[in-house]
Amino acid sequence: MSTVEDDEQDLTRKQRREQARAKRKELEQAEAASAVRRTRLTQLGIVVAIVVVIIIAVVIATGGGAKKGVPKASELPKVSSEVTSLVGGIPQNGNTLGNPNAPVTLQYFGDLECPICRDFTLGALPSLIQKYVRGGTLKIEYLSLETATKEPETFKTQQIAALAAGKQQKMWDYIELFYHEQGEEDSGYVTESYLQKLAQQVPGLNLTTWTSARSDAELANSVTSDGQAANNAGFTGTPSFLIGKTGGRMQKLEYSSLTEPASFDSAIESALKA
Repeated sequence: MSTVEDDEQDLTRKQRREQARAKRKELEQAEAASAVRRTRLTQLGIVVAIVVVIIIAVVIATGGGAKKGVPKASELPKVSSEVTSLVGGIPQNGNTLGNPNAPVTLQYFGDLECPICRDFTLGALPSLIQKYVRGGTLKIEYLSLETATKEPETFKTQQIAALAAGKQQKMWDYIELFYHEQGEEDSGYVTESYLQKLAQQVPGLNLTTWTSARSDAELANSVTSDGQAANNAGFTGTPSFLIGKTGGRMQKLEYSSLTEPASFDSAIESALKA
C-alpha cells in the first residue's frame, strides 16, 4: 500500500522527467532554428558571391574603369596610324625628333614604363610637335631615366629597344607606340613578345637590323650616360626637362601641367627670345 511520501516522490520524478523533456524539446527547437538560420546564411552567401563574380566580370569586360592594359590586336592599326600621323615626315636622328638646326632644344628625360610620361605623351606633347617641331623651331631629344620600371635589366632592355630603332631613324615611332600601348604599371607586361610587337608596328623598320642593333654596346652606354646627365641636373623623377638655345646652356623647365602645353609654350617662346 502506497504512502503519501511515495506519491510525492513519484510526482517529483514525473515533474523532473517532464521538465527534462521540455528542456530537450526547447534545445531541439533552438538547434533546428539555428540550422535554418545557417542554411539561409549559406544561401545568402552563395547569392552574394555570385553577384560579386558577375560585377567583377562586368568590370573586366568594360575595361576596368580607370585601369588600362595593352591594347587589343584589333586596336593596334589605329594606334599605329595615330603615331605615324604625329611624327611622320619629321626628321629623326637617333634619339632626336626635329630639324637638327632648330634654334631651340628640349631634352626630355623619360622611362618608357612611366605612366606620367604617358600623360605627357598623350597630353601636351602632340601640340608641341605640331606647333614647334614640325615647323622647325624645336627639336626634342629623348633621354633615359629609370624611375617607374621595377627591374633595372628590364629598363635597360626596353630603352635599348627604342634606341635600336633610332639606328634606322625610327626611335620616336617606337617610343610613341610604347607610350600609347603602355600596360598596367608593375604588371610585368614588358616581355620580349611585347617589344617585338612594337617593332613590327613601326612602318619601314627592318626587324633583322633592329634585332642586331640591340646588342650594340654603344646603346647600353647611352642609357648609362643619360642617367648620369639626369643625376647631374638633379632629376629624380620622370618626365623631367631641360630647355635652351641649341648648342647653348640648358636649364630646367618647370611645367605646371603635362596635359596642357601652356607652360611648355612659354618656355619655348622665352628660349627663342633669349
